[in-house]
Amino acid sequence: MQGSLSERSKMLGSMPMRQLVPKVSVPIMISMVVQALYNVVDSIFVARFNPDALTAVSLAYPVQMLMIALSTGMGVGINSLMSRKLGAGRADEARRVAWNGLLIELIGTLIFLMIGLFLTPGIMRGLVSDNLNRADDIRRMGESYLSIVTTWSLGIFMTILFERMLQATGNSLNAMMTQLAGAITNIILDPIMIFGYLGCPRLGISGAAIATVIGQFVSAVLGLILNQRKNPELKLRLSECRIEGRLLKGILAVGLPSTVMQAISSVMNLGMNRLLSGFADQGNAAVNVLNVYFKLQSFVFMPVFGLGSGMLAIVGYNYGARLKQRVYEAIKVCLIYALVILGVGMLLFLSIPSQLMSVFESDVDPAAAAQMRDLGVVALRVISTQFLLAAVGITLSNVFQAVGKGIYSMVISLCRQLLVLLPVAWLLKQSFGTVDAVWWCFPIAEGVSALICVLLYRKCDRELIAKL
Repeated sequence: MQGSLSERSKMLGSMPMRQLVPKVSVPIMISMVVQALYNVVDSIFVARFNPDALTAVSLAYPVQMLMIALSTGMGVGINSLMSRKLGAGRADEARRVAWNGLLIELIGTLIFLMIGLFLTPGIMRGLVSDNLNRADDIRRMGESYLSIVTTWSLGIFMTILFERMLQATGNSLNAMMTQLAGAITNIILDPIMIFGYLGCPRLGISGAAIATVIGQFVSAVLGLILNQRKNPELKLRLSECRIEGRLLKGILAVGLPSTVMQAISSVMNLGMNRLLSGFADQGNAAVNVLNVYFKLQSFVFMPVFGLGSGMLAIVGYNYGARLKQRVYEAIKVCLIYALVILGVGMLLFLSIPSQLMSVFESDVDPAAAAQMRDLGVVALRVISTQFLLAAVGITLSNVFQAVGKGIYSMVISLCRQLLVLLPVAWLLKQSFGTVDAVWWCFPIAEGVSALICVLLYRKCDRELIAKL
């Protein structure tokens, strides 16, 4: 017998869209802004502890991004399939999707446990270029940070699972609470563990990693509790625990392309780090600027990703319920919000780049801080010109995922971050020989991918949505 749907879940198919999108998405957006905040705070404290520590974290970040890509990518697949099952009125099947999703996330945890225990020294030797100043110290610090966050990756994998289960039923407020709990824990513990306050040993970069892991476990535990107590359609019951090939296939159909799409960011980051490390006397500063840019842009992109997560549940539910006009209306409303958010972000990056970069300056090495600020001002202004195009790409990519066409999103990400961005970055370096010229690879790649995204959306609309 099919499980019943709660009023919260039913609202996805009935509430006016201008009310529904903020109701579902704003809590997720807030939680992602807070997540961005503790990522930024992490880097601020690390930079003030030691500029080389910031370089170490920056160079280790591609591997950390792979971990996040696998957990969140599979979370997108779980969310998409659960939302469609709920929209079709099959709550019992949606719960079985959750159990199958749990298995997938545990496998991901095991993969990164093995990386943390056995592979981090070799990985850091490969990531840190000998061209960098004090390369051996950077490798040592990066190995310390990376081994901790990968070995104890269970927290992030379980956090994503329970957060997406809450989001799939429109329970965004409780999903936000899980993120807030972990973020606040991390922000409080960071300075205590890095600098050795309140009787804690001065752990430096290892302290930043430990604070991150503890925050993730706090989020995971709270997510489990809230799902079991506040999310009746998807409350896990051992009697319903069955591993089903067709459900695993349904999760992977969206989850694998989403994982690849996000993992591409890691490859892009690695490639850009390598390219920037090759600039004599500017390599350390250029790598740090790239990392700082990604931290700062998360403040404007994370709300849009949160909007997209809410949109995924809304579009997936209404697509499953065959409510065509509501699907179109959701896309329109979310695109407008995304354009407004990223438009404001672009204005900030263009108008106050020096002030934004100064947050990450270190008193330990004033010359290095000044060099990073000078490079960063140009970088922020150039790269932010892509933001409005990115609003279109992110919104339409979420549409593809919601209707089960995750492969389209993967194609867009491949074009944006690998097939266009890295070759263009290399050509700009070879042609102009300056760090400032390299940053133009970002808006060029975004323009190409936005065009492809619109063409794929027209195909998706013609073949799937218009036929509802």
